[in-house]
Amino acid sequence: MTDQKNQLPDDIIEKFQVMHEFAKAAKANLNKNIFDYVFGGAESETTVKRNRMAIETHALRPRVMRDVSAMDAGADRFGMRLRLPVCLAPIGSLQQIAAGGGGTAARAAGRFGCAHMLSSVCEPGMDAVAEAAPDACRVFQLYVRGDHDWVDDKVRQAMDLGYKAFCVTIDLDAYSRRERDLSKRFVTAGRQAAVGETHQARFNWSDVDRIKKFCTIPLILKGIATAEDARLAVEHGVDVVYVSNHGGRQLDHGRGSLDVLPECVEAVTGKAKVWVDGGFMRGTDVVKAMALGADMVGLGRLQALALAAGGEDGLVRMLDILEREVQIALMLLGVNGHDELGPEYVHKEQPVYPPHQFSAFPLLDEGY
Repeated sequence: MTDQKNQLPDDIIEKFQVMHEFAKAAKANLNKNIFDYVFGGAESETTVKRNRMAIETHALRPRVMRDVSAMDAGADRFGMRLRLPVCLAPIGSLQQIAAGGGGTAARAAGRFGCAHMLSSVCEPGMDAVAEAAPDACRVFQLYVRGDHDWVDDKVRQAMDLGYKAFCVTIDLDAYSRRERDLSKRFVTAGRQAAVGETHQARFNWSDVDRIKKFCTIPLILKGIATAEDARLAVEHGVDVVYVSNHGGRQLDHGRGSLDVLPECVEAVTGKAKVWVDGGFMRGTDVVKAMALGADMVGLGRLQALALAAGGEDGLVRMLDILEREVQIALMLLGVNGHDELGPEYVHKEQPVYPPHQFSAFPLLDEGY
């Protein structure tokens, strides 16, 4: 017998009932080098921890005695109805986490009904992923590793292959010092692919202007961390401001993404969509971001946990659980959907647990 909606085997459903079980299985399945690469950050990993701190210092303010019988956790994005306003964020070495890499993640996104963003340094590449998941809500993300013609060719390829949007990551002008890897002399596939970095360092607003002249799909800039740059993005016609600090893997001692989100939402004044990622692990995390003005929430490490724990089926199962967590949070907040949320539904409080990569899963520390 299987789950008819997503065709999930009974053993997957039984194995994964709660979120921390993905983290437990992923750690058991991945070798330490890959685990540390995925879940580590830059230098002191302060930004990594601040991502979780920003989420955990926002408490929810529920309203009661409201009719929430028509609750719908979905959202319309890129002309498609998604079951959740979440995107599987780009992961450069996904093929080292699960067989099939980006193709496996994209298929899971299509099966469940959420967006998937393919990294340009993720195998098997944009053509194969488009073939593997033709009906999924696919977005392509680029690291700038070539000149103007090279970049423009990638944009045109993405358009021709039916990607819904094109994203340029803009917070990688220099590759960070990731001390978990360096201390073990471990060189990742992602680091090996980081060639031609001078092109990334030269990428600027004039390049955005050039791309906008011919790009017929929405343009996303990923890695914006200030209101000033969010405002500039709108001035240059960017369609989506993606608030991100690369999961704390680039600039250390940055701010947590959820703390940055409100100023960027205010800066764009509704002239662009705003996405966010950085430490989001639970349904309540997603709801907090939506309340503060996000249009989409990126899932990086949570996606990696689910893939490492159970492959494609594991990822679909994680999304099922996440959806239920979101649905419960929305109903208990007294709303029927994300569009009814606003900043009045959150309030600053002190965190209960010391923030770190897995502080969303306190039962891990208790041996469950």
